[in-house]
Amino acid sequence: MHNTVLNAQAIDQFKKLYRKKKREISLRLGEFRQRGLHASDEELFSELAFCLLTPQSRAKFCWEAIVNLKEQNMLLKGSADQIKRRLHCVRFHNKKASYLVAARNLFLRNGAVAIKQLLEEHEDSYECREWLVKNVKGLGYKEASHFLRNIGRGENLAILDRHILKNLHLLGVMAKIPESLSKTAYRRIEITMENFARSIHIPFAHLDLLLWYKETGEIFK
Repeated sequence: MHNTVLNAQAIDQFKKLYRKKKREISLRLGEFRQRGLHASDEELFSELAFCLLTPQSRAKFCWEAIVNLKEQNMLLKGSADQIKRRLHCVRFHNKKASYLVAARNLFLRNGAVAIKQLLEEHEDSYECREWLVKNVKGLGYKEASHFLRNIGRGENLAILDRHILKNLHLLGVMAKIPESLSKTAYRRIEITMENFARSIHIPFAHLDLLLWYKETGEIFK
C-alpha cells in the first residue's frame, strides 16, 4: 500500500459493516461453491454469459436478460441477431450478443456446451483466468474473475469493477483510481487488496462482496 494513507475512520465503519453482513456474505459464498460443484455445463455457461454482459451494465438487468434468454431457449440455440433483440436493457447489446455466441461456439463439444472439462484442465484459478481472458472474446480480467468467483473457483481473485475501485480509494487503500487496468496493474491492485484484507482481518473472499454491498446496498452475484 505504498503512497497511500488509510482512512482509519472509514475503515472502522467498514469493519462494523462487516460484522453486520458477515453471515450473509458467508452464505452467499457457500452458494457459489455449491453451484460450482453441482451445476450442469449449461448452468455454468449461463454464469459465463452473465459475466460477458456485465461491463458498463447493471448486474440485475444482465441476469434478468440471461433468465429471459433461457426461458426462450435462446441462450444455447439463438443466433446473435435473435439474442441482441432480448438484450435491450444491456449496454452494447450488439457486440455482447456476438461475444455470447462466440463463447458458446468455443465450448461446443458434439453439439453441447462443455465448460466443466476446461475447469478440470485448469485447476489453478490464476491459470484458469488467464486461459479465459486469452480465449473468450469480450472477457477481461474483471469478468473472468467474476465468473470464477460465481462458480466457487475464484475466492482468491479480485473483481475490480468501478464500485470496488471507488471504495478502495475512499478507504485509502489506493492513492487514485486508475484510468485503465493492464494485466500488471490488475494483479498489483489484487495483491494490495489481499494485503489490506489481511490487515483488517477480513477474509479476502469476503472483501469484494462487502465492498459491493457498501456501494449498492445488496449482496447479489
